[in-house]
Amino acid sequence: MSILFFYLFFMSLVLFSLMGADKRRAKQHAYRVPERTLFIFAAFGGGLGGVLGMLAFHHKTKHRSFRFGMPFFALLNIGIAYLILRYLIP
Repeated sequence: MSILFFYLFFMSLVLFSLMGADKRRAKQHAYRVPERTLFIFAAFGGGLGGVLGMLAFHHKTKHRSFRFGMPFFALLNIGIAYLILRYLIP
């Protein structure tokens, strides 16, 4: 159980950091983190970090795909974690 929480925390922390880095790079007109990369991290457990990154950095909040996609992945991550804890771990 603790491995699952550590994994979700780590992925969320990575995506939160990527959102911050992408916002900083956007302000500097530097090379950006691809949106696909952000969504891949969200799909593989970092959805909550993506949502928190959007709120904390005010980043990608006007993009419809992010406004709905990040919360979707956050709920999906939580749902899958619940199912794993409920049915796969005794």
